[in-house]
Amino acid sequence: MRILFAVLLSAVALTAADPLRRAPGFSLPDMSTAQHDLADFRGKVVILEFMQTTCPHCAAFTDVLARVQQKFGDKVGILAIVNPPDDNKKVAAYINGHKITYPVMFDCGQVAYSYLRTVKFDLPQVYLIDANGMIQRHYEYGAMTRDIFEGNALLTEIEKFTGGVAGKK
Repeated sequence: MRILFAVLLSAVALTAADPLRRAPGFSLPDMSTAQHDLADFRGKVVILEFMQTTCPHCAAFTDVLARVQQKFGDKVGILAIVNPPDDNKKVAAYINGHKITYPVMFDCGQVAYSYLRTVKFDLPQVYLIDANGMIQRHYEYGAMTRDIFEGNALLTEIEKFTGGVAGKK
């Protein structure tokens, strides 16, 4: 009876889990209208963040992303996506205020929908995409994910996909 219960519980857990899926492709402009295509990052681990300039958790997350850049260098690509009501002026102030060096791109909602599969969502939302273009992790800010957005847990997660090897800075 215990074995049957364990098998049923395992089956429920597997069907409830979000299946591994390919990261939807996109090409979006940044403030200077330069296009950034997800396909250009093939072979690297990618952190894809959906954020807003007025989000305090997004602001705190920039410190985590700076540590990721410092530790992993060119082995990890970082891309941030904003949606309206953010505009060039707000994004420029955010980039300068947080000394961001990775692309912050503009979306009108289509890319966000292709990832989140809903029109309403809380921010920040972060996807960890492996070197083969598969979504490995999805994080939404909350009590259970606070260490991803404010601590060192994201670095630990990235080490799993890079073998813990730092990249060129």
